[in-house]
Amino acid sequence: MEISTMETIETLGTVAFSISGSFAAMQRRLDPFGVLIIAFVTSIGGGTVRDLLLGDTPVAWMRDVNYCLLILLTSLATIFFKTHIKKFKVTLFLFDSAGLGLFTMLGIQKGIMFGLSPGICVALGTITGCFGGVIRDTFLNTIPLIFRKEIYATACILGGVLYFTLKYFNMKEDVANISVIAFIFVFRIVVVRYKLTLPKFGY
Repeated sequence: MEISTMETIETLGTVAFSISGSFAAMQRRLDPFGVLIIAFVTSIGGGTVRDLLLGDTPVAWMRDVNYCLLILLTSLATIFFKTHIKKFKVTLFLFDSAGLGLFTMLGIQKGIMFGLSPGICVALGTITGCFGGVIRDTFLNTIPLIFRKEIYATACILGGVLYFTLKYFNMKEDVANISVIAFIFVFRIVVVRYKLTLPKFGY
């Protein structure tokens, strides 16, 4: 994948997760500083865990301050426009789903850059896509989606499998990337719309 394409995906993913983090924080009525912190950890959490696992340090957001500025500007814009958006929950869900697809693809590509096996690449994609949300939900004192019966990490895993399947059949890189991102986004919407869930264990 070309560097410019990776940067585009990372920028879009950062914006999407920054918006979802901001809305999650505003739902809990945090002050502007709290909103910024939640937006920040949502945007950089998954990528930070991924880079630490790969030994790629300093982690990405420390090497490029533009990502921090992007999160700041996106958060401020979200706070400013909040009065024009009535359905916080729907907006949060849509941007979270978009960020999930974008960051999953980014994590997969990072694994490929390091020459890792497809299975590990899919795992890195899942970590990149999910762990920002895990940290966000933990900070907001809610059970993270990945640990609930709602299908979340499964979407990342299936997206990763789809990517390597498409590459096996020699699909063009950009088409494969867009297909996987779109699949994860649509898959999340479908499973939530029709209330599809994984089995729930417990007493």
